Amino acid sequence: MTATKSFNLQDAFLNQLRKEKVPVTMYLTNGVRLRGSIKAFDNFVILMKDARLQLIYKHAVSSIIPDDDMVFKPEPTTETTTEKS
Repeated sequence: MTATKSFNLQDAFLNQLRKEKVPVTMYLTNGVRLRGSIKAFDNFVILMKDARLQLIYKHAVSSIIPDDDMVFKPEPTTETTTEKS
């Protein structure tokens, strides 16, 4: 079995929002609403900027909603492209 990088939908979505600088509304599990753009993220946190920079722990995020229209383009993996052959 060959080692392949698995597709991560969350990372693809956050990365597209970051690259395209799409403004987002983020709701936390405690009901707080945050607005801004995603500057960076890793496995545990999201760095978001509006008037100031905020570090938000992913476990506290309920939902992320793009404020602008966005066509989500998930990157296909080698695994899914070879299955079609």
